[in-house]
Amino acid sequence: MLFNSFEFMLLFLPVTLAVYFLLLRKRMTIAAKSWLLFASLFFYSWWNVKYLPLILGSILFNYTIGGLLAEYDNTAKLTVSKKTIFVTGIIANIALLCWFKYMDFFIGSANGILGSQIPLLKIVLPLGISFFTITQIAFLVDAYEGLVEERNLLNYALFVTFFPHLLAGPILHHSDMMPQFDRLRNKVVSWKNLYLGLTLFFLGLFKKVILADTFSVWASTGFETTQQLTLIPAWLTSLSYTFQLYFDFSGYSDMAVGIGWMFNISLPINFNSPYKATGMVDFWKRWHITLTDFITTYLYTPILRAFGKITFTNSLVAIFLAMLISGFWHGAGWNFIIWGGMHGAGLVVNHLWKKKKLKMPAWLGWLITFNFVNISFVFFRTKSLEGAGHILKGMAGFNGIMLHKSLEKFTVLRDAGITFGKWLDAIKGSDETWIMALIAMAIVVFFKNTIEIASRVRPSLGWLTLLLVISFWSLLDMSKVSEFLYFQF
Repeated sequence: MLFNSFEFMLLFLPVTLAVYFLLLRKRMTIAAKSWLLFASLFFYSWWNVKYLPLILGSILFNYTIGGLLAEYDNTAKLTVSKKTIFVTGIIANIALLCWFKYMDFFIGSANGILGSQIPLLKIVLPLGISFFTITQIAFLVDAYEGLVEERNLLNYALFVTFFPHLLAGPILHHSDMMPQFDRLRNKVVSWKNLYLGLTLFFLGLFKKVILADTFSVWASTGFETTQQLTLIPAWLTSLSYTFQLYFDFSGYSDMAVGIGWMFNISLPINFNSPYKATGMVDFWKRWHITLTDFITTYLYTPILRAFGKITFTNSLVAIFLAMLISGFWHGAGWNFIIWGGMHGAGLVVNHLWKKKKLKMPAWLGWLITFNFVNISFVFFRTKSLEGAGHILKGMAGFNGIMLHKSLEKFTVLRDAGITFGKWLDAIKGSDETWIMALIAMAIVVFFKNTIEIASRVRPSLGWLTLLLVISFWSLLDMSKVSEFLYFQF
């Protein structure tokens, strides 16, 4: 089930909210949490119910392993060590992820290297497996280190499956989430939270339906016709995907946080105007913030500790390796590994620059950072490395330059070898394309982000009117429901 669908907005969400708070009003706390768990599992099963046993099995397995780790020192001596239990749990989770997400990649790579003809398994990736797996890996790591305090099974299952974050994040931490389901002040309807939640939800819906889905047409067309892209269409292709990804993913995160507020549950903020960043370190403090926290705590820190001696050089190596792994986590393909390596290298260069205390104007830092991120997303989106090469060649002008036919009268342009004609046909574009790109650039660079807007607005006739316009505009444009980019991830 998608947030941007009528069955979710008109049936699932209001019914789930009404029953949840009705049960809480009758002081049926366990029943209310059980209802929320049932609703979350129903939400997950809407796409394909056959994967329900998978997520339930994952929850029960990790809860059991986490319990053994948390209570290891307080129970009778076991025949296996605590470390063995921990390693078994980690390997099982990684094996599950590898089987569903990476087996075809491994088989394809082996066929390419060895010349073998092993048939691909063509396994359908279960919804949200990347997110609910790393969420529970973090739980096991904390349990091993003695940081898990609450071990209520119902709260744990809700922490993993709570439907707003289940399919595409934000990535949750057990210590932040599990206690919220039992707080007394969270058990009564908060009209303020309901209002703010609805505000943020419809702002996120607007970002997805009006902005992201508009850019998706030009991005998809451009990445399917890479060899035909001249300078301007190539840049508009890359920018369209850069804007689509941000508005789509941050839109989902906004809607998830907004839904959480409606239930009096605070989900972590996942985006903070990342395209305003003036360096790669700054970018990763603003982009997919919960993933940055996970990479820092559960990848970077263990890798750095493994070196034994903590030095600046070792920390840079750890940063690069952590980002390389995170790139592979994003998807089973060499393009994702290259993307992760690019961001790892960018972070290394940024840290070296800061260590040497070199100065750079903020506008230049922004220009370099934005273009680096934009180019890296070409690899993130492309279906093949060859296709990425074609787009980058187009962006560099090696495929030629075509401008609008109205500029043909300028002889200096003709003398420079520039051609004229239907300059944006290759991406099914029009004047709307470059205008939308300029508007999007202005929004992401100069405007407050949706979290800042939603958290500061106060009920007023003007704001209510604007919100109604945004909401109805989004609803009227939902003739075709499109999946979120991270929907099956």
